[in-house]
Amino acid sequence: MSVILRLKREGAKKKPFYHIVAADSRSPRDGKSLEIVGTYDPRRESHCVTIDRVQFEKWIQRGAQMSDTVRSLLSKLNN
Repeated sequence: MSVILRLKREGAKKKPFYHIVAADSRSPRDGKSLEIVGTYDPRRESHCVTIDRVQFEKWIQRGAQMSDTVRSLLSKLNN
């Protein structure tokens, strides 16, 4: 099983909110996830991104890959 860190859409219609999750790469976008690692709220002016570093590092050490979107969010967060 290959694990990927990606966004899972939540929220209401026209009011998106995303969880950054560790999920099996074969599961659907909004399907079952293994663990919630963080959140992303695109509706705020600062595009609020929060990440639990301990859980994030745990999944990276286990060999999880990041999606392109999560990678770009993290690069913006670190700058």
